Amino acid sequence: MIKLNRRDAISTLVLGIASAAFGGKLMSNSNDSNVKMPALFLGHGSPMNAIETNNFTQTLTNLGASLPRPKAILMISAHWETNGTWVTGMERPKTIHDFYGFPKALFDVQYPAPGSPEFAKKVSSTILSPKIEIDENHWGLDHGTWSVLKHMFPEADIPVFQMSIDKTKPIEFHLELGQKLNFLREQGVMIIGSGNIVHNLRQVRWEQEAKPFDWAIEFDEWIKQKLIERDFNSLAKDALSTTAGKFSIPTLEHYLPLLYIAGASENKDLLKFEYEGIQMGSMSMRCLRFF
Repeated sequence: MIKLNRRDAISTLVLGIASAAFGGKLMSNSNDSNVKMPALFLGHGSPMNAIETNNFTQTLTNLGASLPRPKAILMISAHWETNGTWVTGMERPKTIHDFYGFPKALFDVQYPAPGSPEFAKKVSSTILSPKIEIDENHWGLDHGTWSVLKHMFPEADIPVFQMSIDKTKPIEFHLELGQKLNFLREQGVMIIGSGNIVHNLRQVRWEQEAKPFDWAIEFDEWIKQKLIERDFNSLAKDALSTTAGKFSIPTLEHYLPLLYIAGASENKDLLKFEYEGIQMGSMSMRCLRFF
């Protein structure tokens, strides 16, 4: 047994209290791969959130400051749809401005995070079904990735690699693939899905402080309850079974990142809703963490 003198014991106690008070931030500076990384789903909403300061972006800033520091981040963004499943494997992924009609200040944003060829290869070699291809020169970091990471990790000094969404597969496929990604959490990789639980651009209300649609509130609350109950099968099988669900998910790409995160979670994980709210009437900004 290791014995501590009085000074060492007090120092250890103070460090433990401080670490707890700051959400584990003291531990986060070590890139400790023995610390199981959380899995998060983040609503990203309008690209303008990348350069605006509001309650949502302040939440992202505070969240980034409280999280353990990962060896790398795997992002599953709504904005990279492919035939088959791919991961980015380049050393220096480019910042992709995959939108139009926004101010020049948004197009000027760069997020020069390094890539992670090492973990891209590990994902490709570990998960044999489905076959996961490595993209070394085509994609990069789209706005579903950098618009949130810019607030969470503004130094852009953590390696980031993206996984695409295979648009040819059924909803259940994405939940199952999320389960296969779980091993990364034990190896120091933080898994983040970026999309929106409710995302209907045709129903957007542009007025300031727009009132959410009733169907948007209904579906967002239904998802919240299913997550609390850990009824992830319903997320895959029943999401489109109601009128509220059909209005909330007119297309699947913004919803599917949630299923990867549900799949990557574990029964022993705690669930925390980091942010709740609906922007522009028809866009849920709900953010959550399994840890």
